[in-house]
Amino acid sequence: MNQLINELMEKKEKTNLEELTESITKASQKMLENYFDNKSGSNHDNRDIALTYTEFGTKLLNDPKETAKVQDLYKDFFKSQQELWKRIGERHLKPEDYKPVIKPADGDKRFKAPEWDEAPYYFDFVKQNYLLVSKLMNQIIETSEIDEKTKNKLSFYTKQYIDAFSPSNFIATNPEALKLAQETNGQSLIDGFKNLLADIDKGKITQTDMTAFEVGRNLAVTPGAVIYENELIQLIQYTPSTKNVSEIPLVIVPPWINKYYILDLRPENSFVKYCVDQGITTFIISWKNPTPEMGNIIFDDYVEKAALKAIEIAQAVTKSKKVNTLGYCLGGTLLGTTLAILAAKTGKAGADGKAAEENPVNSATLLAAMIDFSDVGPMGDVIDNALIKKMERGEILENGLMHGHDMEKAFNLIRANDLVWSFVVNNYLKGKTPTPFDAFFWTNDNTNLPAKMYLYYLKNMVFQNKLSRKNALRICNTPIDIGKIEVPVYVIGLNDDHISPPQTNFTTTELVSGPVEFILGGSGHVMGVANPPSKKKYGYHVNGKLNEGFEAWKEGSEFFEGSWWSYWSESLLKKSGKKIPAPKALGNSKYKEIEPAPGRYVKEKCVTKSHKSKAVK
Repeated sequence: MNQLINELMEKKEKTNLEELTESITKASQKMLENYFDNKSGSNHDNRDIALTYTEFGTKLLNDPKETAKVQDLYKDFFKSQQELWKRIGERHLKPEDYKPVIKPADGDKRFKAPEWDEAPYYFDFVKQNYLLVSKLMNQIIETSEIDEKTKNKLSFYTKQYIDAFSPSNFIATNPEALKLAQETNGQSLIDGFKNLLADIDKGKITQTDMTAFEVGRNLAVTPGAVIYENELIQLIQYTPSTKNVSEIPLVIVPPWINKYYILDLRPENSFVKYCVDQGITTFIISWKNPTPEMGNIIFDDYVEKAALKAIEIAQAVTKSKKVNTLGYCLGGTLLGTTLAILAAKTGKAGADGKAAEENPVNSATLLAAMIDFSDVGPMGDVIDNALIKKMERGEILENGLMHGHDMEKAFNLIRANDLVWSFVVNNYLKGKTPTPFDAFFWTNDNTNLPAKMYLYYLKNMVFQNKLSRKNALRICNTPIDIGKIEVPVYVIGLNDDHISPPQTNFTTTELVSGPVEFILGGSGHVMGVANPPSKKKYGYHVNGKLNEGFEAWKEGSEFFEGSWWSYWSESLLKKSGKKIPAPKALGNSKYKEIEPAPGRYVKEKCVTKSHKSKAVK
């Protein structure tokens, strides 16, 4: 370590101290600014964390059975530590007989490098001791007799601390970073410090090279045009790439928590381009990035001005009485709500004797989307009544918005090791720059949410789970009953989805009344969607038995290599009517081309901490 410090001191003479000092001063000012900007939310988080642990500690101390249980766990922990000391000591003598006391979990990438396992085995000891401490902390919570909601919240908070204090996150206990620093004569640490200062100035950790991509240049480049816009959406129609197309078009409703182009990344992994190339006339909603003036927009507006409007325009442009629909993530929740409204308003003769109105939806695909919110994954562990009350009092939401950067941070915490700490190690300890990755560019290209809509969604759907209950919600002056949905529905879950768990997606198959099929894709919420047939890494499951629960369905299902895109599109095409000549122009006399795809709305940016939205010129 002394040698490393001396090398750094020598290297210091070659750096521009004036520039470095200026960066440090600027970073300090930015940290202070960020503290005051985030003070309200931080105070809420700190109060909730402190209260949760205080109540838990009090229970452990006041309940003799719980105290004894913790003491037994500590005894096992100390025995494991003693065994660890013993095995590390003996490893020098008989390395071929060595077996670790504890191993990292499958998929834990933090300790994969060989440096963690090299003599004199200091880092192996540090690694295993950390894993033992982590195991103890989790066991104390898991074995305690407390209510499930509190236990889940404790587990979520504890995981954040465990992840944060991993030895891989600190220079003195990361052998990979130390070795690189020695090999580069300290330059890697200098570069890492510069990266840290740059990220402090930016207000967020860098996950990819944001200069490598541009929406409309190498992302979202499928040819098409905006043919309609209002204060909430632009509607894009894509240019046909085949001579003939199916007569029934597809309307895609993406989530407005993120921008639509996760479904239209690069041409080789664009879901939109794939659909167009199958001869499907495709429309997609591009959401407006809300400004403070849009804070009073409600969930009803998203139904009327977005989902229903897009369906109406697709009908008018293609002259088709029916449309197929797909909703992804929150867009799927919106689509499910819209389907329930259409089911309530169609299929019945009017009181005045007029003929029944026909449902314009031919089929619906709910992709990684929740209707039942009984299990929303790790984020649900910290959503409680206290959080809702604070939002209602305006302690967290600001300027009529839920800011996009705050949403991004929340999602990053669900997989902190992959989405936060791996970049801390790469960027700051090793001084490297992240590789260009289109999906990370998309996750960093945030959108705001109108406060009124977001609070309604969080309270009534996520927390109180009213959308899955018959007539518990009234939207667009219509009682919402998912059970009235009788159109064919494809429900697509993703096996490793931490945001919209597949077992929760599966419950939709038990709520709707019409023909339903469940498809289980591989990977997670993002990469499982951007999963073209050319990528055979993940595969998919189909043909399980419904009505017996998710696990029974999965156990009885068939696995296929390739992408769910192929299976789904083949099935959808059978529901898309006959083939007709592709249109020579986009839109029609009423809905004319406004501008080329991807349009203006998708290029509007969240400005860090200013709570304003502006378009990129």
